[in-house]
Amino acid sequence: MKDGLIESAYRTAQERYAEIGVDTEKAIAALQDIHISLHCWQADDVTGFESSGELSGGIQTTGNYPGKARNIEEVRADIVEAKSLIPGSHRLNLHAIYGDFGGKLIDRDQIEPAHFESWIQWAQENGMKLDFNSTSFSHPKSGNLSLANPDKSIRDFWIEHTRRCRAIAEEMGRRQGDPCIMNLWIHDGSKDLTVNRLKYRELLKESLDEIFSTEYEHMKDCIEAKVFGIGLESYTVGSADFYIAYAAQRQKIFTLDTGHYHPTENIYDKISALLPFLPELMLHVSRPVRWDSDHVTIINDETLELCKEIVRSNALDRVHIGLDYFDASINRIGAYVIGTRATQKCLMQALLEPLGSLRSYEAEDKGFQRLAMLEEGKALPWGAVYDMFCLRNGVPVGEDYIKAVEQYERDVTSKR
Repeated sequence: MKDGLIESAYRTAQERYAEIGVDTEKAIAALQDIHISLHCWQADDVTGFESSGELSGGIQTTGNYPGKARNIEEVRADIVEAKSLIPGSHRLNLHAIYGDFGGKLIDRDQIEPAHFESWIQWAQENGMKLDFNSTSFSHPKSGNLSLANPDKSIRDFWIEHTRRCRAIAEEMGRRQGDPCIMNLWIHDGSKDLTVNRLKYRELLKESLDEIFSTEYEHMKDCIEAKVFGIGLESYTVGSADFYIAYAAQRQKIFTLDTGHYHPTENIYDKISALLPFLPELMLHVSRPVRWDSDHVTIINDETLELCKEIVRSNALDRVHIGLDYFDASINRIGAYVIGTRATQKCLMQALLEPLGSLRSYEAEDKGFQRLAMLEEGKALPWGAVYDMFCLRNGVPVGEDYIKAVEQYERDVTSKR
């Protein structure tokens, strides 16, 4: 797309937004300061570098599009390529199974910051900051229960793993001069009926208390709920109710994954419901199709309303945004770019909303005017503002990134 056309369209959009009291330059500056945490597991379908075993523990990925990253070098190369096509500066979210293990089998209760030293250095060289996740799935000791397992030896194994993950996150945060967000999600549950619901939740609470007994300065803890995992449909130990109560009591960050709730629930409504009680929130943004299928994020009502609620709540400094989808049916680098840019586009629309006018109408009980302004806002030229955002960041504007992804596929991923 020609620069002259982009600049001309932007000037028109700038004038149009000014008519309703919105400063597009402020919106661009605000979006520039939002750093989305890209998920490393889109590059290799959540395989990691421990072994070539199949996924287990309540998750799965579908599709067999060629070009999947097979090792740490290819994962990093694909992330760098995706990063070059996404405007702004962003973070990288690592799972514990993505350590640089040097070809050695390091069990999860033995991982150390040294296994992520090369990631810390790589992130610094590439202008990215790191977030982290413990990994309780796809392991011989995963089973149906990890931190809630009645077998103390199994439970202790996962407690030690998670404690070590927190220490790794602390080192990442210290080195990058910015807190590392450490997310904890476990698949624990039951495929069929259980008569020990309370017992498993008491065990999970005890495990969490032990894990969090060490205080750190350079990392922040998140706990993530889920309705159910595949193969564990009847009961989930770490339900939303359990983790919300725990997070409120312990003042931990609660993670909202857009695929981890019933299809009829409005995830965006949970933002304002939780913020009065919790210090911060973490979002894992994906696109659930008939539940937690982890399709690539697109501009849809759910993502748009989620972003609007963050801005309307004046919570950009309290809500961390990460991506969590893994689509193996299409070009994986393209999936990175589509999902991240779609999230940014929703944020841009939220930042360009004429909140001053809308809130005045609401305060004056002018329901017609409020609804009319909300409707007219949908047709305003926000796309021209996002195009300018891309241009200023030196990345392809509009559909131009498609050619870049195709070229990378011809040169790199098609040869794997």
